[in-house]
Amino acid sequence: MRINLFDDRTAFSLRPLTFTRPVADLRIGILTIAEKWGKYSSEAYGFMTADYLQSKYPALQDADTYINGALCPDNYVFNAISALRSGESLLSGNLILAFKTASGEKVSLKGVEGFKPKEFTGTVTYIQYPEDIFRHNDAQLRADFKLLTDGRGSAELSSTNTILGDQFFAEEGAIAECSTFNTRTGPIYLGKNTQVWEGSHIRGSFALCEESQVKMGSKIYGQTTIGPFSRVGGEINNAVIWGYSSKGHEGYLGNSVLGQWCNIGADSNNSNLKNTYGDVKLWDYELDTFRNTGLQFCGLIMGDHAKCGINTMFNTGTIAGVSANIFGSGYPRNFIPDFSWGGAHGFDTYKLEKMLETTEKVFSRRNMEFSQVEKDILSAVYEQTMIYRHF
Repeated sequence: MRINLFDDRTAFSLRPLTFTRPVADLRIGILTIAEKWGKYSSEAYGFMTADYLQSKYPALQDADTYINGALCPDNYVFNAISALRSGESLLSGNLILAFKTASGEKVSLKGVEGFKPKEFTGTVTYIQYPEDIFRHNDAQLRADFKLLTDGRGSAELSSTNTILGDQFFAEEGAIAECSTFNTRTGPIYLGKNTQVWEGSHIRGSFALCEESQVKMGSKIYGQTTIGPFSRVGGEINNAVIWGYSSKGHEGYLGNSVLGQWCNIGADSNNSNLKNTYGDVKLWDYELDTFRNTGLQFCGLIMGDHAKCGINTMFNTGTIAGVSANIFGSGYPRNFIPDFSWGGAHGFDTYKLEKMLETTEKVFSRRNMEFSQVEKDILSAVYEQTMIYRHF
């Protein structure tokens, strides 16, 4: 089964997180959605996504199976997709879950209307909105933990740590000292070459992905994922932080999602509950207005390359777009457009040239090349988001 993971309308409803990646490259649980499908199929996978993203996320030219990139796999849906024959599609109501073609046959989503439909009667985990990532993170983390650790033995940690329960797994190279890990509330996974510094307290479910670090005295509650090459500290609850991002100091982050290359300044906090205890509304790029999430707890959604200065205060249900740079006293607005520069005192446009110059330094600090492909993606996002910057 050679897979291409296709974007559907969620590529718009999941913005700003999907401005810079296909839907299937979203991280939820321990793995990205694409990595989950790769584990299930044991085959290569590609992406059918926006043209400006395709050079970084190429499609497989010989694919025969096309799967909705917002769909998280489990055994039931995987078996149903595996059973498809060429010319058949798998639906859940009006939602296209997958379809099968002859190897290398070119087909568009509109062309699937002519396929023979098969109805999937089970439940599906379908990521439609940004808040779905932290809402479903606990279930996906538990599923990924089982997927990654079944039949394997954990590496040993120092005897200075206290581990409660038996749902603990550390990959080779993981280091922790004088910390507590409570797996009675959910599994805890420490990836390859991760570090948990002294005096940290962590409750499951929790994942610390490859090469990431938890700083001294951190307090991390369940349903939380820290992606690869990241560093965190302070207090975190039910949050998903993707790769190469930092929340390295004191301050609270809860019911939130941070993209890649984000940085949270020292003593910054987000609210995740309104004083009225009412439903939280989030800016929706697809609807071009605020949408009621139906959630009482909802914090900060931050696109790639967004950053905030020290002591920043984020109101309940804040969207910070790609490359937003936030600083100053007071609460900034709860929709901060992409490539914004400022805070509660007002915003200006974060000029593309200046942003690219800074990002090149950020990549260099990690000994990584800031390629023309990356620059082209950010340039495309800058153009697409001009309509939101009414400064």
